[in-house]
Amino acid sequence: MNDFDLDEILRALSHPDRRRFVVACLDGAKAAGELAALSELSLATVSEHLKVLRKSGLLILDKQGRFWLYRTDRERVERAGREVLGLLA
Repeated sequence: MNDFDLDEILRALSHPDRRRFVVACLDGAKAAGELAALSELSLATVSEHLKVLRKSGLLILDKQGRFWLYRTDRERVERAGREVLGLLA
């Protein structure tokens, strides 16, 4: 994903569970079920949150063998942080 929309990224990060999923996928790719276990939300709701994170580009969905796993786009997260810090300058 080449487009960078800070507003969309900040909206995606506005929910605590979505932030939790982004952080969880920094250490390595995770399946949707693993991410759902980090939350008290239903799997259907987690799926909707993951869709928001994919749309923003914060999470990338990869197929590894027969499994679909989510990983954080670290570069995108870091760019968002730099953009926010730039607002304070």
